[in-house]
Amino acid sequence: MQIRDLPYSDPGDPDVRSGPRFLYWLGRNQLGGQTKALCWGLLHQLGIAGMPVGVGLAVQAVIDRSGSRLALAGGLIAVLGIVLALGDTMLHRTAVTNWITAAARVQQLLARKTAELGSALTRRVAAGEVVAVSTGDVEKIGWFVEALSRFAAAAIALVGVCVWLAFYLPSLGLMVALAMPVLALAVLPLLPRATRRADEQREKAGKATELASDTVAGLRVLRGIGGEELFLGRYRRASQEVRGAAVRSARMWALISAVQVLLPGILLISLVWYGATLARDGRIEVGQLVTVYSAVTLMLFPLRHFEEIAMAYSFSRPSAQRAVRVLSLRRTAREATVEGVTPSGDLYDPATGLMAPRGQFTAVVCGDPDQAGRLAERLGGHAETGEESEDGEASVTPPSVLLGGVALDELPLDTARAAVLVQDKDPVLLSGTLRELLDIPSSGLVTAEAALEAAQCGDVLSALAQASPDNGGDPMRTRITERGRSLSGGQRQRLALARSLVTDPEALVLDEPTSAVDSHTEARVAAGIAKLRRGRTTVAFASSPLLLDAADRVVLVHEGTVVAVGVHRDLLRTEPRYRAVVTRETDDEAAATSAPHGAGEVPAMKNIQEIEERA
Repeated sequence: MQIRDLPYSDPGDPDVRSGPRFLYWLGRNQLGGQTKALCWGLLHQLGIAGMPVGVGLAVQAVIDRSGSRLALAGGLIAVLGIVLALGDTMLHRTAVTNWITAAARVQQLLARKTAELGSALTRRVAAGEVVAVSTGDVEKIGWFVEALSRFAAAAIALVGVCVWLAFYLPSLGLMVALAMPVLALAVLPLLPRATRRADEQREKAGKATELASDTVAGLRVLRGIGGEELFLGRYRRASQEVRGAAVRSARMWALISAVQVLLPGILLISLVWYGATLARDGRIEVGQLVTVYSAVTLMLFPLRHFEEIAMAYSFSRPSAQRAVRVLSLRRTAREATVEGVTPSGDLYDPATGLMAPRGQFTAVVCGDPDQAGRLAERLGGHAETGEESEDGEASVTPPSVLLGGVALDELPLDTARAAVLVQDKDPVLLSGTLRELLDIPSSGLVTAEAALEAAQCGDVLSALAQASPDNGGDPMRTRITERGRSLSGGQRQRLALARSLVTDPEALVLDEPTSAVDSHTEARVAAGIAKLRRGRTTVAFASSPLLLDAADRVVLVHEGTVVAVGVHRDLLRTEPRYRAVVTRETDDEAAATSAPHGAGEVPAMKNIQEIEERA
C-alpha cells in the first residue's frame, strides 16, 4: 500500500478485543510494507556494521605500510557508504509510508464507526475522547506500527554482529556478545512504571481535551451566565495535572535514557582497557582492536531502537485501547440480512406501539423530553443495544422498528439511513457555503428553494445576503461558520430543517423542529412542513399546539407506551394526560381540570379555548 493509493477501499474488520490485539491486527495488515521496511533496514544496518571492518582494515594497512590494502579498504568504505545512504533513504521512505497508511486505516475505521453510530456515538463516548482518538492517538498508533520494522532490523543486526565478533576475535567478541543482552534488557524493570506514568499522562490529557471541547462548545452560554472564568479555571487545573503527569513520565524516560548511556559507556571503557592490554601483549593487532571498538560504538545506534520501541508501545497501547473503545461499539446486535431497494410503507415501533401511517404527518407527544429523543433515535434505526442495566445485567434488546414490515436493523446501514432520516434537537451545521450545506444526497424531487421556503428561511437568506457583499449579495454563496455559530438558534434550526426537507427521505423524523422559533414563525413552519411533505411519511416530536394542530394525526406516548391517538383538538378535550403536557398544567391545575364538576370545569374549558385560539 502506497500513500498515493489512499484512502483504502475497505479498511477491514479490526480486532477490537483489546488494545494489543488491535495493534497486532494493524501490523498483520501491513505485512508488505513491514517486510519492505525490514529489508531496507537490514541493508542500512549492514552498512553500519560493515563500516568498522573497513576502518579496521585501513588502520592495519597504514600500520603495515600496505598501499594496496589501504586502497581496498577505501573502496570498501566507499561501497559501504553508498549502501548506508541507500538503505537509510529507502528505510525512511518505507517507514513513513507505514506510519501514514496505518494512521489512515485507523482514521477510516473511526470515520466509518462515526457514520454507523450517528448521534448515538456522543451519548456513549465523550466528544472530546473521539477528538483525542482521531488526532493524537492515531499518531501514536502509527508511530508504533512504523517503529516495529526498524526495531526488528536493529535486533537482527545486533545478533548478527555479536555472532560475527565472537568468531572474528573471540577474546573480545565473547565479552561483547555477553554484554549486549544486558544492555538491551537493562531497562525492562523500569518499563512497567514508565508505562503506568505514560498511561496516566494520556488519560489526563484525554480528560483535558474533553473539558476544552465542552468549554469551547458552550462558551456562548458560559459567558451569558458568567461561568466562563469558572470553567477556564477548571481547564487550567486540568492542564496543570497533564503537565505534572508529563513531567513524571519524562523523568522515567530520562532515567531509561541515562541507563542506556551509562551501561554502554562502561562497556566501551572496559573494552578499550582490556583490548589495549591484549594489543600491548601482542595477542591481537591494533587493526582488530579498532574494528571491535568501532563495531561496538556503531552498535549503540541500533541499540537505541530498543528504547524507541518500548516508548512507542507504552504510548500506543493506551491510544489503541481508546480506539478499541470506540471501534467496539455496535449499531445493533443483528446483522444486515435484507438486500435490495429502500422499503416503503407504515413506520411502526413494536416496543411502544407507535404507528406512523405512510404518507401522513404524524405528531408525537411525550411528557418526557429524554424519552422523546430516545424514541426518535429508535425510529431511525439508531437505537443503542448491548448496554448494561444499573444492576450490571445486560438489558434486553427491544424489537426493531419496521418500515413497510421490514426491520430497519436487518437493512444495510446505507439503505436504512436513506429510508429514515432523523433530525435531532440540536442539529449541526457544517462550515461552508449555504449551497454546499444543501448540496447533499437526495431524491431530487425537492429543490433547495422549496425547502428554504417551507422552513421559513427568508430572513436568514436576507441576513446572509447582507453578510456577503463580495458575492454579489447571493446568500447561497455566503459561508456559514463552524456549527453555524454566527447564526441565532432559530436560524440554525430552520436551516437544518431545510437541509432535512431537501433530502426528501421515505420517512422523516423531526425532534422538536420548531423549539427555537417564535409562535408566528412556528405556525408557518408547521404549515410549510405539512404542505411540502404531503404524501410522504413525516413524524414530528413536539408539544406545541401550533405544530400539533397542523398534523394529520397525533399520538400520545406515556411511560413508553402509546395511550391515545387522534387529532389535536379532540385529544385536548378528551385526554387529561395529553392536555397536561400540551398546556403545561401544574399538578393543582390538572386536579382541577379532572374534577367531575364545580369550579374546576370553568378553568378547564377556558384553557382549552385559549389553546385552540392559539392553534
